Amino acid sequence: MAVIGGGIAGLACALRLAEAGRQVTLIEATEQLGGLGGTCDYDGRTFEKFYHCMLPTDGPLLELLADLGLRDEVYWKPTTFGYASGATIFPLNKALDLLKFAPLGFADRIRVGLTGLQGRRISSEGLDDITAVEWLTKLSGRKAFEVFWKPMLQAKFGDRYEAVPALWFWSRFNREKGDKKGEVKGYIRGGYRRIAEIIGKRITSLGGAVRLRERMVMLDLDRSDRPLVVTSRGEAVYDQVVITTPWQGIDRTLGANLRRALPPLDMNIDYQGVTNCLLFLRRPLSPHYWVATPESTYPFDGVIETSNLTEETERGARHVVYLTKYMHREDPRFREDEDLLSIEWWVALKKLFPDLRDQDLERRQVFRAPFVEPLYTTGYNARRPPEELVAGRVFLSNTAQVYPTVTSWNGSVTQAIKTLERVLVDC
Repeated sequence: MAVIGGGIAGLACALRLAEAGRQVTLIEATEQLGGLGGTCDYDGRTFEKFYHCMLPTDGPLLELLADLGLRDEVYWKPTTFGYASGATIFPLNKALDLLKFAPLGFADRIRVGLTGLQGRRISSEGLDDITAVEWLTKLSGRKAFEVFWKPMLQAKFGDRYEAVPALWFWSRFNREKGDKKGEVKGYIRGGYRRIAEIIGKRITSLGGAVRLRERMVMLDLDRSDRPLVVTSRGEAVYDQVVITTPWQGIDRTLGANLRRALPPLDMNIDYQGVTNCLLFLRRPLSPHYWVATPESTYPFDGVIETSNLTEETERGARHVVYLTKYMHREDPRFREDEDLLSIEWWVALKKLFPDLRDQDLERRQVFRAPFVEPLYTTGYNARRPPEELVAGRVFLSNTAQVYPTVTSWNGSVTQAIKTLERVLVDC
């Protein structure tokens, strides 16, 4: 059988199928495994193009790492969060921090704090049918929503934020707040490339094949209703296929026979993209892992200082910072010249950190990904694609399905498990 896509969902599916004795071929369009966990090299070390971390609540991912013999390679550190308002960074990690949050009046600070408590205790029932705007406004009040919650929603979904279901926000909040350890995040020695490479080697050791730099051209059904996979290297017929690539691109590759065999599907699920500017600095910026910069003053929405999480053995003496902006691939800023963008963002960062100097910068590099997270709308559960597209033949495991779980490596592994339940039943 074939697995299309070498991100973590494809890797997890191919690994488990190979372990179950299936003859698996994993097909990946790029030169790397890992999808959004792809990496770049600098000064003899490997760095993720897009920041990643693990949480104590990421059970399925951590179980996969345990099976790979990597669980003990994950280390954990307390992390903190800051919120930039104007040129001031307010820590927001304890109840006392919220009480000192000057952008909100005292009563609104209390309501935001109570929203956090309610968010952890409330049932998710019915939250798919109302917007996060409605839900958060009801819990926190209009002023607190406009000042505190709205900029965060806009930072993630841009002008589509008003349609996002409350269930998405509830799931995100409970993932990050749902563990007794508190604000703790994890990273793995050797980085995410190590995970992808070990899974790839395990697949081949079990008799599977991993093919890189092979682009999907068409997926169809032959005259015997078996999946026909056409790639940039040729075509082949398989007994079964698992698709793990983003939903937005699948529609372009479907052949006529397969289209006729599909159940009714919403092919209009759109995606939000992201632009990251990766900085290597000679000095730290702040004690925070994440500083939210949701105000329009800044061209980026967050400053993620991963060197507050990673060990020096991973990155060297330098400090690693990601400036991130979620935006649609059709947004003109998504196509902005990389050199101009990196200069503009560096200038804005120096306004937030006035003591930052040009000589503090070792290197900067821009990375973009057009398909990061679906643009959810209310009632998304009804639009969510099924795991089985053609009975016993064509299956799906991608980010369009992880809702309401947060889009992450853990979310993708969780979805892979659900899809494999259908695949292995039909084996």
